[in-house]
Amino acid sequence: MLILKMAWRNVWRNYRRSAVTIAAMTLALFVELLYSGLVSGLVYGMEEDATAYELGDVQVFAKGYLTRPSLYEKVDGHQAVLDKLDAAGFPATARLFGGGLAASGDLSAGAQFVGIDPVRDAKAMDLHQAMAEGQWLDDADPQGVVVGRGLARVLALGLGDEVLVLSQAADGSVANELFHVRGILLSVASGLDRSAILMPESTFRDLMVLPDGAHRIYIRKPREVDLTKASSDIKALLGDTPDDGFEVKTWKEVTPMLAQYIDSVAAVVTVVYFIVYLAVGILILNAMLMAVFERIREFGVLKAIGYGPFQVLAMMLLEGMLQACVATVVGIVLAVPFMYYLQVYGINVGKLGGMQMAGMTMPPVWNAYYTVSTAQVPVLMLFFIVFFAVLYPAVRAAWISPVEAMHHQ
Repeated sequence: MLILKMAWRNVWRNYRRSAVTIAAMTLALFVELLYSGLVSGLVYGMEEDATAYELGDVQVFAKGYLTRPSLYEKVDGHQAVLDKLDAAGFPATARLFGGGLAASGDLSAGAQFVGIDPVRDAKAMDLHQAMAEGQWLDDADPQGVVVGRGLARVLALGLGDEVLVLSQAADGSVANELFHVRGILLSVASGLDRSAILMPESTFRDLMVLPDGAHRIYIRKPREVDLTKASSDIKALLGDTPDDGFEVKTWKEVTPMLAQYIDSVAAVVTVVYFIVYLAVGILILNAMLMAVFERIREFGVLKAIGYGPFQVLAMMLLEGMLQACVATVVGIVLAVPFMYYLQVYGINVGKLGGMQMAGMTMPPVWNAYYTVSTAQVPVLMLFFIVFFAVLYPAVRAAWISPVEAMHHQ
């Protein structure tokens, strides 16, 4: 306790130097708290958009469909699978996929046709909320389609415009039909944005002559359930299904590059932490070395009256930690209002909204995302850097001999 009191007194003996050191720590912590929340929010938002709009948390599809997608590779008896998932508390929806050509006027482009049950899909996924213009699909309007924003731009499509689709149906016949644009999606996912033409499930089945089955079943897990556990539960749930010709995979297994990108962000954040805190560490090192040189005679007196090297070492380390504690309190108090604003209101990124990174689309409003883990990492990093920045000056002070200290000029 005596050493702690002496350390606290020594911090304020040269209050200007201590104030500058604490201010540097505070600024670094303030910046890192905001930065960590923004990066976490960007990744969380993009991940949430990808799973809510395009990927789901877990997918069920026919074996081999992931490597070689085909109109003929489908999950038969998909309604029984959906019923099981509903009963187990996992919202799920089935989607149908087919490729072909879309044309409007003199313009044409490759397109992916997606058959969706408008009502069921709206209960499991959030795609129905991502409308830039117009309205979501409706079974009462079987010829009304929703197109991706990028495809609408390529084909110069607007609300009410007609779009011709051409493909080959499952029975080998020519599938062609004229639709009208009912809605246009926001830029929520790269695959949907570039080529998607969404239509009611019944319309897709008539167009592609596919009376039953589904190509992919998208499943959402409760927010509090871990992804790995949800996947295991779903596999166990569907394991006794008579038709075992399907696979169950998480979105990370379906899109490993996207998962790796998200995992790598943590490493990038740590590197930035280190760079910023390294500059602060150098400042702390310089300040503590100056304190040692100014107090060499004092350390000599302490050693002469019986203080051991480890007591002096502890006192110096405590001085650094006390400054870090003050900086932490001040930094958090200053950062909390900004953290609240960034999490609730976010930053309008304007034209950057819709920009794609690793298959994910940046949302138009960049919100921060804070958890206990997000906030505690910058604080722990600060104390880590301060400890090692103070360690060398503390060792120098601890092993000064009384005779050497008395002769110091």
